[in-house]
Formats: sequence, structure tokens, C-alpha cells
Amino acid sequence: MQDNHLRESGVAREEVFSGKLLQVRCDTVRLPDGKQATREFVVHPGAVVMIAELPNGKLLFERQFRYPLDRVFLELPAGKIHPGEDILLTARRELQEETGYVAADWHYLGVIHPCIGYSDERIEIFFARGLSHVGHALDDGEFLEVLEFDLAEALEAVRDGRLTDGKSVAGLLWAERVLDGRWQLSEPLK
Repeated sequence: MQDNHLRESGVAREEVFSGKLLQVRCDTVRLPDGKQATREFVVHPGAVVMIAELPNGKLLFERQFRYPLDRVFLELPAGKIHPGEDILLTARRELQEETGYVAADWHYLGVIHPCIGYSDERIEIFFARGLSHVGHALDDGEFLEVLEFDLAEALEAVRDGRLTDGKSVAGLLWAERVLDGRWQLSEPLK
């Protein structure tokens, strides 16, 4: 598919802010018609989200306070990719740190881009099975609760507004189709 008639090209880049997690840029771009415009966006290191199925068939979730929205959210386990870190290593590390579980089988499902209008963030989706509890190792300053829901309970939480986190809603789309057999898992990752 040809996309050249839709593409914008960078003319100038300005870093507006650089923090520990994010950078904010304001780029000047050339539009397909030759005119110029500005694009303000957040540069994000990327993240992973894990659909972790327990031996009892339930899925792991977390409740965690999210400061930007000043409330506690129900979410699938997830975490930031460290610079240069393999995404499977990130998924394994984050699952154990946050939930206390390790998984025997890991499957890569795909990627989502949650904020395409103002960020380059990507979230890599993994399905984890064969879980065993080894104890968590939360990051300093990280506080959360670990919960278990079966798929129907999790989907009901989406429907009634208790679960509004975008990565978790997208992950549950994958979970529903994997668990009911509509979408097949890839071979386990090594």
C-alpha cells in the first residue's frame, strides 16, 4: 500500500522537556501539500503488558494509584522497557517484580500504540502461562494490590467502567480470543 500521499517529513526538531521517563518535542514538519505545521509529542521508551493466566484459569490484575488522573486503576500487569532491554526480558522482570509470579511459557501476541496523536509510545503484549509464585520485588516507591479475575469478571469490569485502562482493555480483547480458541498462540518463546 502506498502511503506517500499521506506522509509528513521532519524539517526541524526542538526538545521542549527531558525528564527521567519522558521527553516532549515540538517538530516542524512538511505536509503532503508542501505546507509546514508543528507536531508536539511525547517520546516514550515503550512498555509491555502481560496477560498472565493462573493455573486456576483466572488472570492476574493490579490496582494501582495513577497520579495524572488522581485515582486508583484496575490494570493488567505492565511495565516500562529499559533502554536496550529485550522486550521478553522486560515482561519477565515486570511480572515477577509487580505480581510475584514467574511463568514457564511466554507467547508474544502483538503491539499496540495507545496514544498515536501525541506520543510514540508502543506497548508490547505477552501471554504468560505456567505461573508459579516466587514473591514480588516492587520498585522503590511502587505500591499496588494484586488481584485475580476470571475473563468474564474482567470483561464485566470493562463494561461497567471499573476497568478503563486502554492497554488492559486491548489485552482483554486478545485474552478473550486466545482463551476461546479463535486466535492461536504462537510457539512459546525461549
